[in-house]
Amino acid sequence: MRRDGGRRAGCLRFFIFPPMAGGAVALARALRAGCGGGRRGLWALSGASAAASPSSGALSPFDRRLKRKQKNWAALQAEPAKCDYLREEVGSRIADRVFDVTRTFPLALDVGSGRGYIAQHLNKETIEKLIQVDIAENALKNAVESEIPTVSVVADEEFLPFKEDTFDLVVSSLSLHWVNDLPRAFREIHQVLKPDGVFIGAMFGGDTLYELRCSLQLAELEREGGFSPHVSPFTAVSDLGHLLSRAGFTTLTVDTDEIQVNYPGLFELMEDLQGMGESNCSWNRKPLLHRETMVAAAAIYREMYGNSDGSVPATFQIFYMIGWKFHESQARPAQRGSATVSFGDLANIGGLLSTEKK
Repeated sequence: MRRDGGRRAGCLRFFIFPPMAGGAVALARALRAGCGGGRRGLWALSGASAAASPSSGALSPFDRRLKRKQKNWAALQAEPAKCDYLREEVGSRIADRVFDVTRTFPLALDVGSGRGYIAQHLNKETIEKLIQVDIAENALKNAVESEIPTVSVVADEEFLPFKEDTFDLVVSSLSLHWVNDLPRAFREIHQVLKPDGVFIGAMFGGDTLYELRCSLQLAELEREGGFSPHVSPFTAVSDLGHLLSRAGFTTLTVDTDEIQVNYPGLFELMEDLQGMGESNCSWNRKPLLHRETMVAAAAIYREMYGNSDGSVPATFQIFYMIGWKFHESQARPAQRGSATVSFGDLANIGGLLSTEKK
């Protein structure tokens, strides 16, 4: 497996597609030939179908008990680190953002810490003590070593068992996309932060695993005449800043990045997702996929997105967010109308500078 920067995009432009006599590969070729670029149409369709399902649970889209079992199972595998490459990479990028804040944090909190993917990249000079919180106790028991003194707490990310104004820093990496109430989770994080404390987090974005989603849906349409959601819904970047602002955060920064991993095939990708504890836990998930549907999905995946060397790419879109809790010492925007220079003068800035030199 390896990472690279390139990708080949696919798209869908249909609502109902009848089965084709030519099979899954013929369907994939026909769709690839007719694609014009974007890939968001299918995601919007999936979200709409999930919202319309009477069993989806609008208030609680995810089965948190199942997610706990999945993460506990993944942490107990003989080589759990074999599937940790993505979490370790994002954890290191979160740590880089922590280092960019030039201060020492006496007490920090890692929400959804897993096996400590952020802590292993930090040092005592930056964080004096770290509290690690996760819903899966086995992940905390098998945490990787860190030079920072840590305390493990088994708790739900949506219900943090800490007093208000407790932590100088809160971090979170690839965990919040599984919470049922993301606005509440952000409010909880804001509440436990001290004034002038900072939240630095990362979560999967809406274009994550779009290749897998397209392939599975096409295979189900072709083999079974309909499809069910197999990749969980994700937050859109346009909503993230608004949710953080509503939670009370100020001086917001939200940016996006993509990591692409190449796999031998669809089955290896799904095996690694299971090893990461990232299997689907939506209430409206389909409990079983037929073998012939999976084989068709693998063929479609390779036909639509396959690399020249025979591997297939999987795209993981990552949203990084930084938000501060308000404090009187923080810089504030100037009052409206207090400017002494007009933007209209910028066109003559060259002349003004030359006059000053004379």
